[in-house]
Amino acid sequence: MKYQAINFKDKLSKFQEHWSPRVIAEMNDYQFKLAKLKGEFVWHDHKDTDETFMVIEGELDILFRDGKVTLNAGEMYVIPKGVEHKPVAEKECKVMLIEPRGVVNTGDADGGKLTAENDVWI
Repeated sequence: MKYQAINFKDKLSKFQEHWSPRVIAEMNDYQFKLAKLKGEFVWHDHKDTDETFMVIEGELDILFRDGKVTLNAGEMYVIPKGVEHKPVAEKECKVMLIEPRGVVNTGDADGGKLTAENDVWI
């Protein structure tokens, strides 16, 4: 077995697209995904699972219908399943998402061009 650390900076340098999570590891049925976010996403929820956002670099607002949470580098937030939310990043923000394998980034919402291809590894 080859033992090697996963370097976030290296992995983030391998893609430029915003709102297109890339898988870097799996643990049981959960995937660890890196993403670059900029601008506004769509309102959506994930009916069957919680979703974790961890900010690596930048600032991210996660809007809820009744408020918002602002995350800075080194902070995380777990969105409970079924809670509608809308991520917004005024400037490019780099994040790690932790969620079960197969979760679509836009949930059941019609995300159009923001719906990313699933299970893309880097």
